[in-house]
Amino acid sequence: MDLRLNGQTAVVTGASRGIGLAVTRGLVAEGVHVTAGALKSSAELDELAGGGGVVRVVEVDLADPGGPARLVAAAGDRIDILVNNVGAAPARPGGFGGITDEDWQASLTLNLMAAVRTTPAALPLMLAAGKATVSRATGARPQDVQSQAAHQMVTGRFSRPDEVADLVLIVASDRTANVTGADITIDGGLIPTW
Repeated sequence: MDLRLNGQTAVVTGASRGIGLAVTRGLVAEGVHVTAGALKSSAELDELAGGGGVVRVVEVDLADPGGPARLVAAAGDRIDILVNNVGAAPARPGGFGGITDEDWQASLTLNLMAAVRTTPAALPLMLAAGKATVSRATGARPQDVQSQAAHQMVTGRFSRPDEVADLVLIVASDRTANVTGADITIDGGLIPTW
């Protein structure tokens, strides 16, 4: 399938196995040059890297605060596609109560902060390549994009901070003491629930 990605450049985090490796393979099949970031490479990723120079493997610790910037720098001066895939979900045999502060910190650092650090490192290059903004892709002014997004909601507006605070207070009160494990979306009907 031709997705018109041929010749573009991508950065994929967590590219040595699983989803990241599958994404890297798919991008290569579409003719994309990939900078593949991983703590350690794998035989499969090395095989892709050996196939004509379309994959460059960068062994980098994305949990290290400077790791994401090093990966982005290795990609060169153009990034069209950024895939923030790196993450881990280690087994927790002791259950929720057995998760230590260090466990939480390690999970947040790899699963959240790696993406938080990689995105702003890549963003200037993506913007220079003409990616990453709806207004640039459509030619619309940013305020028009915002207005259109609000009008797509059933209520025709964005949620107010006090509406979110009200829900937090209600759920925290004894009035909803039997509500457990519920997901409540406050989005003005943007995501249909019927």
